[in-house]
Order: sequence, then C-alpha cells, then structure tokens
Amino acid sequence: MRIANSERQNPTLLQVNTRVYLTELSRKLKRGTTLDDIPEEEIESWANAGFDWIYMLSVWQTGEAGRQISRSNSQWRREFEETLDDLEESDIIGSGFAIKEYKVTSSIGGAEALKRLRERIAGYGMKLMLDFVPNHMAPDHPWVENHPDFFIRGTEADILRAPENFTWIDRTQGELVLAYGRDPYFSGWPDTIQLNYGNVHLQEAMKEELLQIASQCDGVRCDMAMLLLPEIFANTWSIRVEPFWPDAIQRVKKDVPGFVMMGEVYWDLEWEMQQQGFDFTYDKRLYDRLRTLEATPVRDHLRADINYQERLARFLENHDEQRVARAFPWDQHQAAAILTFLTPGLKFFHKGECQGKKVKISPHLGRGPVEKPNKITEAFYAQLLTLIKRPLFHEGEWQLLESVPAWDENQTNQDFIAFSWEYQESKVVAIVNYASCQGQALIRLPFAEIVGERVSLKEIFVDNIYHRDGTELNQRGLYVDLPGWGYHLFELRMTNRSEA
Repeated sequence: MRIANSERQNPTLLQVNTRVYLTELSRKLKRGTTLDDIPEEEIESWANAGFDWIYMLSVWQTGEAGRQISRSNSQWRREFEETLDDLEESDIIGSGFAIKEYKVTSSIGGAEALKRLRERIAGYGMKLMLDFVPNHMAPDHPWVENHPDFFIRGTEADILRAPENFTWIDRTQGELVLAYGRDPYFSGWPDTIQLNYGNVHLQEAMKEELLQIASQCDGVRCDMAMLLLPEIFANTWSIRVEPFWPDAIQRVKKDVPGFVMMGEVYWDLEWEMQQQGFDFTYDKRLYDRLRTLEATPVRDHLRADINYQERLARFLENHDEQRVARAFPWDQHQAAAILTFLTPGLKFFHKGECQGKKVKISPHLGRGPVEKPNKITEAFYAQLLTLIKRPLFHEGEWQLLESVPAWDENQTNQDFIAFSWEYQESKVVAIVNYASCQGQALIRLPFAEIVGERVSLKEIFVDNIYHRDGTELNQRGLYVDLPGWGYHLFELRMTNRSEA
C-alpha cells in the first residue's frame, strides 16, 4: 500500500463526479449506494496511483426548483439526450452548482458519511476537496425567503429588457424579480440566483459558509472565483463592492491551518487571484494554448516565473471541458499530457480521463453512459502517473531548455519544447515536438557536471539507451529527430567508459 503525501509541492489531484460515480456503483452492486459504499480498494487505488487530493464534485444539497429548471430547459435537454441515448427524467437531477444548502445531501449519506470518507482518505495520506460556489445560489435557497437583500434585485422593466438575466421568484411574502447568476460575457444561468456582494451582511454570511465547509474537508475548489473581484462585479452589475477574498481566505486559514484554496479563474486573472490568497488557480491559458496545436505560445507560457507556475492547476479536462480523448487525436493527446503533467503546478486529473473516456457528462446529470476503457490510454497514463510519483517531480528543480537549429536553414527547432528536472542525483529531460511535421533540433543540457563525462540517456517509457559525450551535450546540445507530436523522456546518468 502506497501512502500519499498531500503536503508535497506540485501535488496531484483526482476529480470525482460524486453523483455519477455512485450511480455507477449502484448499477454494479444492484442497490442504492452512499459514500460509505465506496470500496476500500478504490480508495487504495487512488493512493497507489499517486493522488494527493480527491476532489468530490457535487456533494451539496440541491433543490426541486433547480431540478425542474434543468428538466424543462430545452437547450440543456438536447445536450443531455446527446450524452444519454436512453435518457430518463430521473437522470436529470439538477446542477451541483445550483446549491440549496451547504449540507451534504442525504442521498449520498449526509455529513456523517462524508466524515467517514474523509477519514478513510486520510488513512492513505490523501486529502479531501469540496466545492464552494460563491457567486450564486439555487432559486429555493432559504435566503430567498429570509434575506432577499442578499440577492441582486430587479424590476419588471429588467425582465422585459433582459429576460435572459432576470426572473420572477415566488415567495410566501410575495413575488420578487431577482437576477440570475452569471458572468459579464454570457446570459444568466437560469437555475441560479445572483448573490449581491455589495451587501456587507451577505459577504459576512458567505464567509461563515466557507468556514462551515472548511470544517468538513481540507480544501475547496471555488467556482468562477474571479467574479467576486470588485472590478469584475462592478462591470457585471454596476455595483461597488469591497474585496471579499483576502479577508475570507485569511479567516479560513487562521481557523483551519493548512486549508487549501483552489480557484477556477479565467481572463488572465490567475496572478491577481494568487495575490488575493489562492493557493492554486486554474491554468486555462495553458490548456487553450495546447488546443491551438502550436509550440510557440505553449513555450512562451512556460517561461513564466516558477513561483507563479507552481501555483497553477494544470489540466487536460475537467467537468467543464471536453473529454481530452475526444478533443485531441491520440498523438497530440500524449504530447499535450507530457507538457501538462510534467511541468510545475498542481496536476489536475478527471475521473475517466486515464481510461480514455470520451463522453462529457453535464453536472445536471446523475448518470453517464457505459464506456469501455481504452487499454492503450490506460497503459500510457499508468506509466505517466508512476513517473509523476517520483520525488523528482515534486521537490526537484525544473528548467525550460533552449532548442536551437540542428543545421542552418532548418527552423523546425521552433516546434520543440524541452525542459529538465533535477533532484539530488536524478536528472530527467523531456523533449516534445509539438507540431504535425517531423523536426530536428539541438537541445542544450544545463548540467555542468556532465562536462568531461560519458552520459547515458535511457528512454523512460521504452528500453532504448543512448550514450553521448557530456561535454558535447552541454556545449553543442543533444541532437533529436522526432516525428510530429513525438517526444522523448530521458533519464540521464553519468557512466564509466567501460559501461558504455
């Protein structure tokens, strides 16, 4: 049994769609299941794979109002029918981001089952992450009745002007027009109601919610965290607000030392959100640049300060993005995985990704289609996760390497992205030709101690071993010739002449 180390740098996280996973488990066991039914061997397999964090998506209570909206929205329903060709009404259980209360839903075992799961996860050295959705609530949240001032109010004129952003809400004390939760670039989410951060009492109430969540887990993933920034909120709602995150994060970390905050962040606001106190922020920019299938923007992104990069959450898929097995052809998929998961930062994996699943499942659904694992994908990720577990990729020194032309007038070196990791006596060099055509390059290795030595380069995923002169590798560079989307993962060590 492998014990994970959730305190290490550049940690590894697995996101699990709780409700879909328990449905799969129910189908297997032929009965209803809760968090208590997650098999011990499943948890042990997560630890053995090297995951430091288990992020259980959508454990909080949702309501009937959000569920009915999910079922009646024709656009969403078309998406659900594409996901499940045998869709049933009971499959549409409402978005896990339309939260009625921050209480663990009874259908998955309630707070006590979550507590037991956390303890079981901790027994393998892993930590538990849950959702915090700060921007909005479900339409039937108790605050709609008790604290309507906690929400953005509207008028009949607002509904006529922007029906996609405002709605009537029934209350025992009379109807109100309230705004849908949204960001400034899209129409509102009709199963949510927008919180008003211009109200200092709402801010205080949300800090209390965060503290209550923090008592049940070791970290949170904050949905659309940048929407609470004063400039973003003012741009969206024309309401002046005081900063929320610095005080909220300071309070939760004081109350729960070591608590981790991961923010879903876009629009080039990653650095700013890190300065607000977030431990990790989504690296959507790297993902988007990988999707362009061009090396230069990816390499430029990797030139950023190492302290910034180590606080980025790097992913190839999550519940919002298309499944990577569908988004990238296999050769490009492997190349993108090397560049995503072997560079600094939190390594964010999504359950099913390592098995090559292709169907994206909406957070409104409680069931996904049955998909057989892809054996080739499984084998690749098993090797990759085994490699990532090594201390080298958590405690080592990372460095982006220079790629120069292999000969005059050959500019294919510009398609190469190369970097190294060094820790104690261990050295690994990764080289990726991130382009569709074959290319050649010289990769200059930064290790001064190899000068005057004989060096062996062993391919990590295959049995090939090459022997080179260390002085040449350091001064001229390692010559590489790779097909489109090809890569090398070399382990370097100095050898005696006799060994060569």
